[in-house]
Amino acid sequence: MDTSAILAEISFDANGLVAAIAQQHDTGEVLMMAWMNAEAVSETLATGQVTYFSRSRQKLWRKGETSGQRQKLVALRIDCDGDTLLLQVHQDGVACHTGHRDCFFREVAGGGLTEIAPVLVDPKTLYG
Repeated sequence: MDTSAILAEISFDANGLVAAIAQQHDTGEVLMMAWMNAEAVSETLATGQVTYFSRSRQKLWRKGETSGQRQKLVALRIDCDGDTLLLQVHQDGVACHTGHRDCFFREVAGGGLTEIAPVLVDPKTLYG
């Protein structure tokens, strides 16, 4: 695989980042959105384990390294403009740090936010 040719097709922003949407490969469920830099994309392609870039910590974030809730890459797609990635993954356990299956568990309804999915794992169990 020519990783440099793949990276050349990605339009990283001024901070060297690109938006990455994680989707469960077999159900189409949208799990989360995070950021990747070139190093995260390269590591993900090389290892098959999804790696993101943490803007708050300013370092690579290997999904599930502390919680065990890993994402295995099934396919990586680049949108038409090259500025968004779609990661089709196999998600082990929950994707959200809140203990929800995905990060999109709140819906605007009735003039406010309604939680539409339960917490499946107590975050204290995930992170101690």
